Amino acid sequence: MAETLQSLPVPRPEPRAEAPQHLCLDKGYDYEEVRALAAACGFVAHIRPRGEDTEAKARRPGQPARRWVVERTHSWMNRFRSVLIRWAKKAENYLGLLHFVCGLIAYRAAGLFG
Repeated sequence: MAETLQSLPVPRPEPRAEAPQHLCLDKGYDYEEVRALAAACGFVAHIRPRGEDTEAKARRPGQPARRWVVERTHSWMNRFRSVLIRWAKKAENYLGLLHFVCGLIAYRAAGLFG
């Protein structure tokens, strides 16, 4: 995980007290080593503790579990077979298809498509 945090492809601003950098992780990263590493890299860690999902479901039995935005978006993208199974051999063609699919999903989410 240290290599991943240190090799971020997008430069991030220096964390300050008035504008801290946040890092959201799921319960698979609920370890003290990960929290210490996130703090050493200047992140404020938001890690869901293990077992919290079952407690939340017990409190709200009628509501379905919330999904992360990224997981939901990947699910929407996987509905397109050519994205799920990569048929394009060239990276440019596949990237163009991904852009098209993301645009189509955004268009449908805006309610303009019907």
